[in-house]
Amino acid sequence: MSFFTKLKDRLFKSSSQLDEGLADLVAEAPPETAAAPVAEPTASPAAAPAPAPEPARPGLIGRLFGQTAAPEEQRRVLDDAMLESLEELLIRADMGVDTALRVAANLAEGRMGRKLSVRELKALLAAEVARIMEPVARPLPIYAKKPQVVLVVGVNGSGKTTTIGKLASQFRAAGKKVVIAAGDTFRAAAVEQLQVWGTRAGVPVLTAPEGSDPASLAFDAMTKAEADGADLLMIDTAGRLQNRADLMEELAKIVRVIRKKDPSAPHNTILVLDASTGQNALTQVEIFRKIADVSGLVMTKLDGTAKGGVLVALADRFGLPIHAIGVGEQIDDLAPFDPEEFATALVGAAE
Repeated sequence: MSFFTKLKDRLFKSSSQLDEGLADLVAEAPPETAAAPVAEPTASPAAAPAPAPEPARPGLIGRLFGQTAAPEEQRRVLDDAMLESLEELLIRADMGVDTALRVAANLAEGRMGRKLSVRELKALLAAEVARIMEPVARPLPIYAKKPQVVLVVGVNGSGKTTTIGKLASQFRAAGKKVVIAAGDTFRAAAVEQLQVWGTRAGVPVLTAPEGSDPASLAFDAMTKAEADGADLLMIDTAGRLQNRADLMEELAKIVRVIRKKDPSAPHNTILVLDASTGQNALTQVEIFRKIADVSGLVMTKLDGTAKGGVLVALADRFGLPIHAIGVGEQIDDLAPFDPEEFATALVGAAE
């Protein structure tokens, strides 16, 4: 199964929010809007009635193969009422007010008064979403610097540990020498989970006794990775709520200690976000950027939410690179972010 198929099948597992919403939007057209009759000039009483229009006929190729004309699609005139409903639908899909208004306005530009079908509306919306997402669709860059230090941060339960394991496995398969540092020294389960991934991928996992200073582990891991000639050092960190000042200061300490070893490190700071957190993801980005200078995003758990619009809001507001998205627990359920595939799956359009 291709990743696009998985994305489309799983992105809105619980409810096809935009797909169904756009269909309802066109179906809700008032009678005069749905029919949109054209006013005819007043005819004299003696005038003969106008002949009924002939049904659409298939083209030459269609007639040769016995095809008949396709039934006419239901359409609705794009007016102020429809535009307002579209804005509300996008907000409910977690795009946020500002992004939803901007997307709807761009879609409507030059099209007000036109009749649109569901298929056309989906295609227009997918194109607008892809346009917003295109500049941020960038894989994690690989530098000549060795070791390239990748710090992975995020709140509790966002999927950091699993993401590290998947990325390490993929980079290892691409021929890179990878080392993982289990920086969540306060949770034994996180260390064990990384060790499982390390064994599966053939990647060493550096650990420290439970309760050890994670900044010290990060410093030691950099020394070890440098000595081993590793291409990448991926440092896991403890999940922390963005409103806990003490935990955020601990993260800031890790960054300071890393820079004592290498002033240019960390070379990448990836913030892992849980798609089901909705608009709260925007707050997480704001705060983690101040503490750890976030350089890119990974969005996980798109298979567990009926809304994926928050990713559009993140791209529109911050412009940070989106390196990958995840739609499951398997190794191939994390893939580089493709804006067109995402946009198509988001609105329920055809591939």
